[in-house]
Amino acid sequence: MFEVRNLSAAYGQSEVLHGIDLSVMQGEIVALVGRNGMGKSTLMKSLIGVMPARSEQITVDGINLTALPSHRRVANGLAYVPQGRQIFGTMTVKENIETGLVVTGKSDVPNEIYDLFPILKDFERRRGGNLSGGQQQQLAIARALASDPKVLLLDEPTEGIQPSIIKDIGRAITYLRSLGNMAIVLVEQYLDFACELGDNFAVMDRGAVKYACDRSNLDPAEISRQMAL
Repeated sequence: MFEVRNLSAAYGQSEVLHGIDLSVMQGEIVALVGRNGMGKSTLMKSLIGVMPARSEQITVDGINLTALPSHRRVANGLAYVPQGRQIFGTMTVKENIETGLVVTGKSDVPNEIYDLFPILKDFERRRGGNLSGGQQQQLAIARALASDPKVLLLDEPTEGIQPSIIKDIGRAITYLRSLGNMAIVLVEQYLDFACELGDNFAVMDRGAVKYACDRSNLDPAEISRQMAL
């Protein structure tokens, strides 16, 4: 289980996250939605340790990661796919994925990753910067999966991507959930995509969760209304 308790964060003296609680079971997707600037990406950066938090407790399977730097959080099971992908443009596809293997001690890209995204196998010698936006997004997810995570943090995986690739990414995320060994936190602007994949849902507003529900109580119109308020 992935648990976050009382996470707050600030830029200087301005608090931007306010006491956020989050629980995600293995085999479950929590979808975080909200308008731009409401703190979703800041939350993800705080979870992975890129942005320091003022108060928090982050645990993965009972192990407290709160005081650990980013690379130690990754070694303990967190993987982060940032908004904008941030792949290494001058490195090949294979080299990009291999950077995720560092914490595992493995030297070969697992076949399961190429099975999930076959285009990456075809293009493994191509530079990451020469891929399309959708292919780069698949590469960013593959790089995160190479670390064999217990928790996958996905920040806006559909941003700027053609519809056919969005469907491929949706199928990949659904498959990862079905394995039952990974908790997934999905930050998403595309509401239909979030509603299709999520098991639990949270609407963020001004750095706090203002509304939450599970799939049994899902009403996309209500989520849309909460986002607009």
